[in-house]
Amino acid sequence: MLFGYLFAGVAALLFGVYLVAIKEYFTDYPFPIFLATINSIALLTYLPFAVLTLDGPALPGGADPRTVGTIVAVAVLTGVAVLFFFHALVRGEASYVAPISKIVPVFVLPIEVIALGEILSGLQIAGVLVATVAIYVANYRPGELFEPIRRAATSRAAQLALASALTFGFVDVGKRFIVDADHLGVPPQTYIPIMFAITTLMVLPFAVRREMPTGFRDDLPLFLAAGLLVAVGNHLVLLAFQVIPASVGSPIVNAQAVVAVLIGGFVLHEKYLRVRLVAALLAVLGIAMITLG
Repeated sequence: MLFGYLFAGVAALLFGVYLVAIKEYFTDYPFPIFLATINSIALLTYLPFAVLTLDGPALPGGADPRTVGTIVAVAVLTGVAVLFFFHALVRGEASYVAPISKIVPVFVLPIEVIALGEILSGLQIAGVLVATVAIYVANYRPGELFEPIRRAATSRAAQLALASALTFGFVDVGKRFIVDADHLGVPPQTYIPIMFAITTLMVLPFAVRREMPTGFRDDLPLFLAAGLLVAVGNHLVLLAFQVIPASVGSPIVNAQAVVAVLIGGFVLHEKYLRVRLVAALLAVLGIAMITLG
């Protein structure tokens, strides 16, 4: 269990750095082009690692239709969640859309309890809720905390962001079902390349309609570094889900949003550092409650 928390925590740190890198270095790239490029690079960098480290069969029990179908379905849902998020960004500001799309743990908890019969202590459930509030608070400016909730009923961007969070909730539970030895027991080295390939294909039609900004060759080392971060982060997430429930791992992994705004506050000197620190304290408290529960 301890290693599961550790893997999820390191993944949150890596993805937090990744979010900051997106803001600092890739804002000139249309989202579909950026995502297709990053996923392609992540796939190419992860494949050699997958081949060299895979110990045992790629699909335990052979190519059972249930196993293959579940892997493909979860990978497709990942692409759907990404597309929901993309369309939310098109319709609304990133500062409004991003926090809503990150409340994934709120959905993971009931989905996993209902679908997989997971049992959590009262302290862990409270910790999930506290950590989710931290993720939400981390992204909002003073005076705007409840504005997204008020606008959610009428804002198409908010509805798409919520759809993205809900879909990612099913994705996280699906990942847990795929890699958990008590269920399908598929190794991460099998699932991750399929996920990267399918999500790339799903965003590619949107990417080819956009014009590639100049300077891509100069930015290629940055793309390679970001793709490697994504590959390593996804592998750590699945290692975590092998040993801890998705409802416990998801709020830790999604604390990446808190990591990102703290880096922005301390390193990049962005505004609203006090609010971000409150969010960080809430995140630490929520994760501590999850771990101790």
